[in-house]
Amino acid sequence: MPSFHAELARFAGLDAQVVGISNDPVPCHIAWQKKDIGMVDFPLCSDFYPHGEVARKYGVLRESPPIPGINERCVFIVDKSGRIAFSQVYALDQTPEIPELLEVLRQLQESAA
Repeated sequence: MPSFHAELARFAGLDAQVVGISNDPVPCHIAWQKKDIGMVDFPLCSDFYPHGEVARKYGVLRESPPIPGINERCVFIVDKSGRIAFSQVYALDQTPEIPELLEVLRQLQESAA
């Protein structure tokens, strides 16, 4: 999350909005930022109730071991028409590659021009 925060201007320059989502409740998001990662300047959404409904619809809610009930670490890029233009699931200990995501956004911008 801090890496996305650090690159917000680059995402905005490509007409993109960064949004985080997990099935933790909002107070957990606030505590996590204050105690672990620092405050971020993009929305962190809670998919808490009904538990994991959005993640389930996107096919990224873990329903079995290990660690059932949490979201996979993933990135979705949704284009202006609401179509998923890019999706990638990452290992929980892996951070998505910002340059890769920026390149996907550049390509989307070029194809829309």
